[in-house]
Amino acid sequence: MSAAGSLLAVVPAASVLLLTVALRSRAVDAVAPLRLAVVRSALLTGVYAVLVVELLGAMHALNRPAFVTAWLLFLVAAATAAGLRRRSSRPAPPAVATPQPVAVGAVVSGDSPDPAVEPVATNSGPAPTRTFPAPSGLLSVAVDAWRTAGRGERLLVGTIAGLVLVELLVALLAEPNNFDSQTYHLPKVEHWVAQGDLDFWPTAIHRQVTIPPGAEYLLLHLRLLTGGDHLHNLVQWAAGVLCLLVAARITAQLGGGRRAQLLTAFVLATTPMVVLQATSTQTDLVCAAWVTCAATVVLDGLRRRTGWGTLLGLGAATGLTAVTKTSGLIAVGPLLVLWGLAQLRLTLAAGAATTGSAASAATPDPAVSAATGAVRRPRPVGGVARTVGGSVLILLVAAVVVGPFLARVTAEFGHPLGPPRLRESIPMERHDPQSILVNALRIGHTAFDTPLAPLRRAGAEVIIDGAGVIGVDPQDRAITFGREIFPEPAWYPDEDRVAFPLTGALALIGAVVALARPRRIDPEQTGPLRAYAVVVLAAVLLHTSMIKWQPWGNRLILYAVVLAVPLAGLWVDALLRRRRANSARRSVATAVAVTVLATSALAGVLALSYGFPRRLVGSGSVFTTSDWDTRFLRRPQWADEFRWAAAAVRDSDARRIGLVQQNDNWEYPWWLLLRQPDGSSPDLVALQSVLPERPPADPSSVDAIVCTGSRPACTKLVPAGWRLEFRGYVGYALPPAR
Repeated sequence: MSAAGSLLAVVPAASVLLLTVALRSRAVDAVAPLRLAVVRSALLTGVYAVLVVELLGAMHALNRPAFVTAWLLFLVAAATAAGLRRRSSRPAPPAVATPQPVAVGAVVSGDSPDPAVEPVATNSGPAPTRTFPAPSGLLSVAVDAWRTAGRGERLLVGTIAGLVLVELLVALLAEPNNFDSQTYHLPKVEHWVAQGDLDFWPTAIHRQVTIPPGAEYLLLHLRLLTGGDHLHNLVQWAAGVLCLLVAARITAQLGGGRRAQLLTAFVLATTPMVVLQATSTQTDLVCAAWVTCAATVVLDGLRRRTGWGTLLGLGAATGLTAVTKTSGLIAVGPLLVLWGLAQLRLTLAAGAATTGSAASAATPDPAVSAATGAVRRPRPVGGVARTVGGSVLILLVAAVVVGPFLARVTAEFGHPLGPPRLRESIPMERHDPQSILVNALRIGHTAFDTPLAPLRRAGAEVIIDGAGVIGVDPQDRAITFGREIFPEPAWYPDEDRVAFPLTGALALIGAVVALARPRRIDPEQTGPLRAYAVVVLAAVLLHTSMIKWQPWGNRLILYAVVLAVPLAGLWVDALLRRRRANSARRSVATAVAVTVLATSALAGVLALSYGFPRRLVGSGSVFTTSDWDTRFLRRPQWADEFRWAAAAVRDSDARRIGLVQQNDNWEYPWWLLLRQPDGSSPDLVALQSVLPERPPADPSSVDAIVCTGSRPACTKLVPAGWRLEFRGYVGYALPPAR
């Protein structure tokens, strides 16, 4: 990555920071306004990034100059908005003598009586809004918060910060080496760069064109700005940080104090799946981030009518979830239902209040009342219409974000969800109660897996035997992905499979308590707690009834785990503050909570230290493994084979190169090894295609052929007289003249 590329990569980050300043809430009762501003900034930036790709793709202008221009314009707009916001929030000059200085913390809390700092309302204009501190003020607030924090809170903050910073280090040092990324995430980006547009291409790997590309759109920005993939891991790392901030805000919205928010962030930050994915080029954390953004915006709508900005935010979160990973909509759907019901409830409550006010008002002359408008009848129909209109707006905004991709898929395959092989491979094909129960039990068994092999075997035997009793084959292809066999060990810290027994257990307990005994958590938040718990449980139940069991299913349900963790933080906090219990019970509860948190911290540290395929220590460490070998930690034996074949093709001076591969083969190494001397993309064309309307290239039209996987499949496509060489997994073929 060049120095210019490094500087350009700073532009999106600077834009997000400036937008955070510009979009800070003016409402004095906003919960965690800074984190709300981060949510708004992330959603706006995410939508902008997606629409830039769609617009420039339609113009056949997916190139570096166009993207640099787009981001510089966005930076200027963000800086202008931040400047205007700072200017409008600047306190008015004092009308009297110079006031006494006021601490910054007082301004933040809204306790300052000084009109120079927070002007009082007058009859000459609208009531002024609360000011917010400058960056230096925010630092002072952070310092004050640290000073007032207890030892336990400081330990939580230190652990979270340490994990996040070390994850950042790993993300910067490690080359992208996720298996799916080698097959379709990163090749998808390279195809766009080579083509300059988003048109589909002939390929043997249908996931390169059928899987929603939202996360890859973000990678495309970094690819064109920097010229390489060295910063690709930062997309998931940033998504992980966003998940921590938003989950903590959700905890605050549900009544949790500072300790409960820190506990939520701690439990989430130490979850091994989160730790490992935060340094990856997978897409699950990106999806989870958009889902939690939708959740926190919905919770804001439980107590107040939703404005235009919030409606746009909900539409943006819905669209970004859909264009990133459609499974995330399993949670967004119930969240939107909760929002709609809350808005209708507020409408009815406002109507009832107005009716009561009208009934109690003593108006001797109805004509006077009618003339002055002192008493008005409630208009619930108008409120319902407003909610319906808001729902339509949410769907329209979401359609703007995800619509272009769905239109391309529909035009190609005749269905917005892609070809039949995709629609039948992941979604459940049986929905009878017995099949759903067996699927849910298998998903739970994999999610709660531990290193205790006897426990795993016993649990699996109970599920398999129970499935037989109710007449369900536990290996039925209609409820099982591909040719996979249940059970599958998932305790090892692997980014694609690792279980989350501690986090899952805490979240499950928190959800049950919030649903059945919400007063134990917060007597003043019983309604929101129950509603949120219902949404979380609904998302889990819908997931288990719609998505087949698979060995790597733990990462597919990560969005629901992140959504549920605030309930875990609230429950643990309630457990730690149980003052009515006798001392013995309190001591036991505290000891259990501390033990669980310590074990969670140990799991997070071990996942970061020894996790696969990016680790700090041991074989394959990011400090001792070369860049190229890091890319092949999943399949070390392939590293030299790819280099061997690519060297032979380069030495032949081949320009147009044919690809022979199967659905799960690695394509991305060819894009790196066969890049042109000037750094431009190689001319790679597929000699097989699963897209009916996209025929493959003729083998006789290429200068060389590279193959992965099956030698017989490669042999069938090599023209007569060509020399074919194969070494294990990789092969190449050249014509006699070369």
